[in-house]
Amino acid sequence: MNSEKISNDALSSTEVAATGQKNIKTILKQLENDGIIGISVDCVIFGFDDNELKVLLIKSDFERYENKWSLLGDLVNNHEDLDEAAYRILRERTGMDDVYLEQVKAFGEVNRHPAARVVTIAYCSLINIEHHQLKILDNELHWHRVTTLSDMAFDHRKLLDACYEWLQKRIQEHPLGFSLLPKKFSLRELQNLYEAILDVKLDRRNFRKKFFSMDLLEDTGELESDVPHRPGKLYKFNYDKYQKKERKKWFGIDF
Repeated sequence: MNSEKISNDALSSTEVAATGQKNIKTILKQLENDGIIGISVDCVIFGFDDNELKVLLIKSDFERYENKWSLLGDLVNNHEDLDEAAYRILRERTGMDDVYLEQVKAFGEVNRHPAARVVTIAYCSLINIEHHQLKILDNELHWHRVTTLSDMAFDHRKLLDACYEWLQKRIQEHPLGFSLLPKKFSLRELQNLYEAILDVKLDRRNFRKKFFSMDLLEDTGELESDVPHRPGKLYKFNYDKYQKKERKKWFGIDF
């Protein structure tokens, strides 16, 4: 494929995207006809609500996957970096633009997409569902419990499983989990979060001992309210103190 045609294709794609009329199926067909490998980004957006780990999914608009759920994704435009594409997809599909994103893994099996050869890059995002309201609800955008999901569109179950394994590892190496909690939280909520993500039952006394030993939880002097149990103390995670500490103080939490 010569440089003139590549340039024309890039211009056409940009113009179409700008008018909001991009037809992904048409683009995929063109990629297949030209023997070009497409690049896409899929966002695995995790949230925590009602003591359960959830993922944000959208109904697939491909006939082959009718009524099946898929991750939020799109092809990368010619003028975009991968990170830019990931944030664009998140913004266009949800209306949110103030969330944490991290690149996790590439998936490039030959037949992973039915319309063309497409390599996708999975990004993981962690948000507090209560504090990050969806501003766009197209294509039945919904939160789903990770533990109850079965068959998904494309190979998105594989992508989700890989990001879930990544999250389970990362949450024990870095304080990412606090992105899923309110700014003020109880130790009960904190333990519920780790149990939901790690899919294990943790010893209450051992869990609290480990977190207090890090000296990164700040007692707010406040108590929980409107709870069906004895109100617990509310804490904040001291990010400033964490940044000043040696990172090895957090690395390798083993519950």
